[in-house]
Amino acid sequence: MTDARALLETRKSPKVFDLTTPGPTPAQIDEILTIASRVPDHGKLAPWRFIVFEGEGRQRAGELIAGIFAQDNPDADSQRVEIERTRLSHAPVVIAVVSRATPHAKIPEWEQLLSGAAACTLLLLAAHALGYAGTWLTQWYAYDARVRAAFGLSENERIVGFVHIGTLARPQEDRPRPALTDIVTRF
Repeated sequence: MTDARALLETRKSPKVFDLTTPGPTPAQIDEILTIASRVPDHGKLAPWRFIVFEGEGRQRAGELIAGIFAQDNPDADSQRVEIERTRLSHAPVVIAVVSRATPHAKIPEWEQLLSGAAACTLLLLAAHALGYAGTWLTQWYAYDARVRAAFGLSENERIVGFVHIGTLARPQEDRPRPALTDIVTRF
């Protein structure tokens, strides 16, 4: 169990600009996704699914994001549009976690959504266990109905997050963590 503890104690989220190649292999991506699917899931509903953006799929997704951004911001300069175009291109692999929470007689939608958030966390931990780094982001395009539709989401599906996975380009400093006295109450 010491290895698991070390894994949990050392995982951190780098900036996406600090993620580079190599990324996980297809077999490693499958392993990461298999681990992520082991989250708590009241009722065994699997109220989430994954979209893997890799290779030129990242550029195609970026074109969709940039196109919608440019449509909404016609005065944006080309540099700003390029930022949107490269949103999913910094890390070699980006995995979107999609919540498909629906009304259920026994399992609240909130619990289903939280199961999707837990899947994001396990994606990060699984990537870290394989020697990669990962960052969980959303950004505006996660909430835009046109982007969700372009990515193949149904009207009732939502993006919980985009998990960017790659190799660290440089060592990372840890951020300050909250003191337990500031976040813990004993009842």
